[in-house]
Amino acid sequence: MHYSLSLIEIIGRLLLATLIAGVIGYDREHKNRPAGIKTHVLVCLGACIIALMQKEIGFNALNTALAAPKLSGVLRADDARLIAQVVSGIGFLGAGTIIVQHRTVRGLTTAASLWAVAAIGLAIGMGNYDIALPGSVLVILVLVFANNLIHVHAMKRLQIQYHHRVETKEFIQSYFDAHHIEVTDVNFQVTQSDADTIYTNIYEIELPKDMNYADIIEDISMNRNIMRIQTVSV
Repeated sequence: MHYSLSLIEIIGRLLLATLIAGVIGYDREHKNRPAGIKTHVLVCLGACIIALMQKEIGFNALNTALAAPKLSGVLRADDARLIAQVVSGIGFLGAGTIIVQHRTVRGLTTAASLWAVAAIGLAIGMGNYDIALPGSVLVILVLVFANNLIHVHAMKRLQIQYHHRVETKEFIQSYFDAHHIEVTDVNFQVTQSDADTIYTNIYEIELPKDMNYADIIEDISMNRNIMRIQTVSV
């Protein structure tokens, strides 16, 4: 008896890894994320190839043990060794997609999707289709539909710098009232100089479901007294 993977099985696993990674990568590229189709396919293919190599190493050890039973006591084939290197090594590629800009972190989901496709590639390469296929479906569902199914309004604060205290405060409050925006907390700061006085308000607000912070920033920034407006994390 000889244990090995057929050429058809190898090609089938590589094509399946390419297809699944391509679907996941399409979602990332469609949303203009740092890593797109090519990156996800290459990661998944690379992981699959390494898993296939690990599988062949195990088969070679098994075939050698069957052909020469006396050597079975000295043969070593650790099925997890190469896989462990992929799991740890993919972190470097994922870290390259993470961007920290103005206290905002971007690219975490793409980094996680790269890590996930590496795991899928390993599962396909090892022939664990009962793990790879359901796992792939769940990864795709999370990436594509999670935002539509689960609406989470992250708690943020709106920082506004402006001139002319009375007039501008009335404008801001009127805007909040008109759009049913609830202010849960507000902090005030005044910076005075010989040339001018700058007021800074930090509002902690709760938004209606049909609004987002980008719309608020755009609307309020149109007022001539607004010097600067931005969101800050809580």
